[in-house]
Amino acid sequence: MSQNQEILMVHSIESFGTHDGPGIRLVVFLQGCNIQCKYCQNPDTILLKGGTPTEIESLVKRAKNMLTYFGDDGGVTVSGGEPMLQSKALIPFFEALKAESIHTNIDTNGLVRTPEAQYLLAELADLVMFDVKGTSETMFKSIVGAKGLERLLANITLREQSKKLYWLRYVLVPGYTDSEESLDWLIQTFSENKYLEKLEILPYHKLGKYKWEALGMEYKFQDVKENTPEQIERAFEKLKPHFKEVIVK
Repeated sequence: MSQNQEILMVHSIESFGTHDGPGIRLVVFLQGCNIQCKYCQNPDTILLKGGTPTEIESLVKRAKNMLTYFGDDGGVTVSGGEPMLQSKALIPFFEALKAESIHTNIDTNGLVRTPEAQYLLAELADLVMFDVKGTSETMFKSIVGAKGLERLLANITLREQSKKLYWLRYVLVPGYTDSEESLDWLIQTFSENKYLEKLEILPYHKLGKYKWEALGMEYKFQDVKENTPEQIERAFEKLKPHFKEVIVK
C-alpha cells in the first residue's frame, strides 16, 4: 500500500463510538490488513486496495468539532483493517491531534515492526489496544493464517518499556483460545506488566458472517459455536484476580 503522508485510506468512520477505547470516540477504520482472521467481523477492510483517500486535515477538523463530546476521557481511535500499515501517515495525524490535546488510541494486531510503527507505539499514541489472536505460534497461524506472536510480544514489550498505558483484547474462541492452557499463558505472560491497564475478553460471535458471504468469501469458522455464558464466566473468573481490570465486552 503506497502512502501519501497527508492522506489516510479510510474504510469508514464512526462518530460517538463507545467500544473502542475510553469515553466517547471518533473511530476511524482504515482500509487494509496484513492478516486474515477467520472470525473477522469486517472482512471488507482486509483488502489493501480500496478505501477512500481522506486528508488528515479534514479528520483533525472533524475531531476538533467533537471536543465537547469527548470530555475528559474520549478522543480518536484508529482501527481497521490494520491501522499500522499506514503508520507514515498516522504520525502527522496523531501529532496534529496531540497539538489540539485530543486523546489518541490505536487498535492494532501488533504485528507491524517498522520504525514508524514503533515510534507510534512507544512515543506518540496515548493508548494502544493490542489484539492477542493466539497464545502460541501454531494457534496464531490457525486463526489468522500466518505466524506473528513473536512480533506482537515484541511490540507489547516496547509499549511496556515506554511506561505508557495499553490494553489487551482477547477473543474467546471455543476450541481455540478458551483452554485452561491459553488462559494460564495470558496470566503467566502479562499479569506482572505494570502498564497493562485493562484486559478485555471479547466473546466469539458470527456477526460478520454475512459480510463474508456477500463478498463471496468462505467463512471458515462456520462450525465454531458461540460461547456459552458459562464459558465466558469461567474465563472471567480465572483471569480477574491477576489483572488490574478485566471486563467482558
